[in-house]
Amino acid sequence: MFIIDYIYVGIDDTDSPDGMCTTYLCMDLIKKLKKEGFVIDGYPRLIRLNPFARYKTRGNGGVSFKFPKEQFEYNDFKKAQDIILDEVSKLSMFDCDNTNPGVVFYDGKITSEMEDFAFRALHSIITIDEAEEFADHIGAEIFKFKKGRGIIGALATISCKLTDCTYELLTYRIPKNRGRKRKIDYDSVYLMDKLTDTFENIDGKYIAIEPKTPCPVLYGIRANDPQSLLEAKKIVKVYEEIEDYCIFLTNQHTDMHLELADNIKSMRKYGSFIVEGTVIDTPRPIEGGHFFFTLEDDTAKIECAAYEPTKNFRKIVEKLRPGDVIKVYGGIGEEGTFNIEKFKVLSLNNIEYKNPKCPKCGKTLSSAGKNKGFKCKNCSYKLEDSSKVPYTIKRDLKEGQFYETPVMARRHLAKPLCRMNLNN
Repeated sequence: MFIIDYIYVGIDDTDSPDGMCTTYLCMDLIKKLKKEGFVIDGYPRLIRLNPFARYKTRGNGGVSFKFPKEQFEYNDFKKAQDIILDEVSKLSMFDCDNTNPGVVFYDGKITSEMEDFAFRALHSIITIDEAEEFADHIGAEIFKFKKGRGIIGALATISCKLTDCTYELLTYRIPKNRGRKRKIDYDSVYLMDKLTDTFENIDGKYIAIEPKTPCPVLYGIRANDPQSLLEAKKIVKVYEEIEDYCIFLTNQHTDMHLELADNIKSMRKYGSFIVEGTVIDTPRPIEGGHFFFTLEDDTAKIECAAYEPTKNFRKIVEKLRPGDVIKVYGGIGEEGTFNIEKFKVLSLNNIEYKNPKCPKCGKTLSSAGKNKGFKCKNCSYKLEDSSKVPYTIKRDLKEGQFYETPVMARRHLAKPLCRMNLNN
């Protein structure tokens, strides 16, 4: 069997909240490289990394692509390298504190050691020094701009093993329209959502394919296969010029960031986990519209949160009650609170203890005082037993069912229920 050798290119940390995005840079680069006669193999990759990383650009995603190595027998790789580094220098917005680009070139096979590095970038915190040492160890060539934090994501994007994947088609605006209101026809997006095998397109009247930042992206459509994206693009109507588009192979909506935790005690800050526990208090709102409750198992307790941006998901969380056993999916941020992305009800506490009914008139008995039993205010009947009676109550939640945050509040990596095997 003929095996193709590749040279891999990874780029990260070029985003800025004021306009640039790494995917646009990648699309622009590939277009320029192809114009110069270079061959790019397959779809470029967009890999989202640890959503709880303390220092990150918007979305915490890096990009990569690969050159079939055989072409450099007749084409100059140094020329390709110069084009890449020049474009990163030109398009990155260095006045943004969080923009610290890194570019990695790697000539070789992707090893299990490299895959382990990418796994760590998804689940923990890696320092710039650690990434630099690892690049030296595997023989990768790195280029750092400013602090060069992007070499972490660039290495991870090249190395990430995709056991599950999705595709995203991103269209880009011409420069003069960036920062202006996007002109996307809602009805066409609604129609596209109905007619194609795509997902995360709309949320009620909310157009989820439309970014809410002044970046170059006009819209992004997500699917399980590239052909569905091309069909969807034909349906969506926009009333402004599109500069270009690009399809990315990605780990978005795969839950790749989640680890199955043995128990609550084993979880750590800045990580994302799946863990089971018992609700031990009634979910309570705080100022700002956030809801909190405590989850417990045999090893520890942790505070769980459904924040205001999750909208109606908070109303679902509010229906939990002490004694419910649930499996939660999410991560732990700076404050040590577990941010819920979705949860599954394992068992419901549908028993509530109430005062007994009066056997004479049917009214609910009142307490006669501590350890003094009950009395009926209607007919004066007295009951010496102070024990309350268990009643089965109706619950709005259902055992075995998943509940997830709305599309508008969902993390890039969170797997929506439409992609899940709900028997797990």
